[in-house]
Amino acid sequence: MKEPLSPREEWRAQVIDAIAETMDLYGVNYTFGQLYGIMFFEDRPMTLENMQTSMNMSKSNMSYAVRSLTESKMISKLNEKEDRKDLYAAETDFFKAFQSFFTFKLQREIDVMLGAIQAVIPKLSEMILELDTSEEERKLCLEDLHKLKHAVGYYEWLQRFVDDLQNGTYFTEQKEV
Repeated sequence: MKEPLSPREEWRAQVIDAIAETMDLYGVNYTFGQLYGIMFFEDRPMTLENMQTSMNMSKSNMSYAVRSLTESKMISKLNEKEDRKDLYAAETDFFKAFQSFFTFKLQREIDVMLGAIQAVIPKLSEMILELDTSEEERKLCLEDLHKLKHAVGYYEWLQRFVDDLQNGTYFTEQKEV
């Protein structure tokens, strides 16, 4: 990041650092958080070159950062171009940014975990029913099955939460402020 030149730029840098620090708490690379912060304050869309200049990052790291932030919908690729170069803009509405980021991350968790759990439950059930399974192994399989069925209940609840989050259920009053 460039050195601040004015008090306003210094204060902006403080907020950018805070954005990066909080995004780091949620598993986003600190540098990617800085990029989002810079783009948040930018008054116009940015090209990859603009971002590289602002961040002093390699082209490959910049591409990875942009891809990551685009996937989580923290920034978006615009349809227009500047000198045949792609343009990107940050989502500046924190409600939308929160909504997009967390629905993306939580949905990924749900998909990964339910995929694994749903693949394992039938196998555990089969092993429990097999005649040659020892009583000790059957007992351990039943314990695992119980834990996994409890986890399914959690992920079903989490899916409802994600659906409500995605539908904007939690933002009706806050957005009007």
